[in-house]
Amino acid sequence: MAPIIATRRIPANHPSLPGHFPGQPVVPGVVILDTVDAVARASGLGPVAALPRAKFLAPLLPEVDFRVEIDPPGTSGLRAFRVIRDGAETSEPLCSGQLKLHDAGQTA
Repeated sequence: MAPIIATRRIPANHPSLPGHFPGQPVVPGVVILDTVDAVARASGLGPVAALPRAKFLAPLLPEVDFRVEIDPPGTSGLRAFRVIRDGAETSEPLCSGQLKLHDAGQTA
């Protein structure tokens, strides 16, 4: 089973950016995690029920392409995920962690 991979970009006019931080906007972590949930839903995995672990490694700026990768489930049923910014010469990890999906029949 291959990982789910999707490329996304947070626009400069995203409603979370004013005030976070004035003059030098940074995409809030909750927006990054919401994007992970959106990728899970769009890929047919369903909604995220829990994020037992999430670590932010570097800031994400608006208008920067980034990649969300969601692995197949491990033996615990959790899926590892990564958020990675791809640069011209290098890739930089932005966030990583584990997610749990809603069980079938459970409401989101």
